[in-house]
Amino acid sequence: MEKEELRTIYHRTERLTVVVLLLALPAFGMVYLYQQSGSFSQTLPVLPDWVQYLLLGGGVLVLAAQYLLFHQKIKLSFQQESLLEKVGLYASATRQRFMLLLVVSIVSTAGLFWSGSPGFVFLFTVTLVFFSLGKPTPDRMVRLMKLKKEDRELLTEISRPA
Repeated sequence: MEKEELRTIYHRTERLTVVVLLLALPAFGMVYLYQQSGSFSQTLPVLPDWVQYLLLGGGVLVLAAQYLLFHQKIKLSFQQESLLEKVGLYASATRQRFMLLLVVSIVSTAGLFWSGSPGFVFLFTVTLVFFSLGKPTPDRMVRLMKLKKEDRELLTEISRPA
């Protein structure tokens, strides 16, 4: 029974991470390519510099916050006894992390669209790094939660397609 619950939690979390990435990447890619094509006729109001800096600073703060919040939640898993509770905490932390990363990707996409500033490209690039580092894998879960060998084998087993 626990094995099936773990499998459900793991696959649901993995699915969410892929969906969030599939929302963020094409949107930014379209705006980026549109900006780089040179045929962009800006009929939108131009963002003032202070708004650009506010968006960039807010994006960086959210990136820092997602990192800190994720690791705080992971530390809570050290106090849990069962693997199910630990994986549940990890899944919750990952969901929160990816929702915050989605917010940053939306901010960077909108900022690039309205301003064309390369700072937003850099912000999105850093966000992609966190997307990559945050995708749940059995090895990453074992390392972050400092699990035992038998738990590692169980996580490896549940990560495989059913």
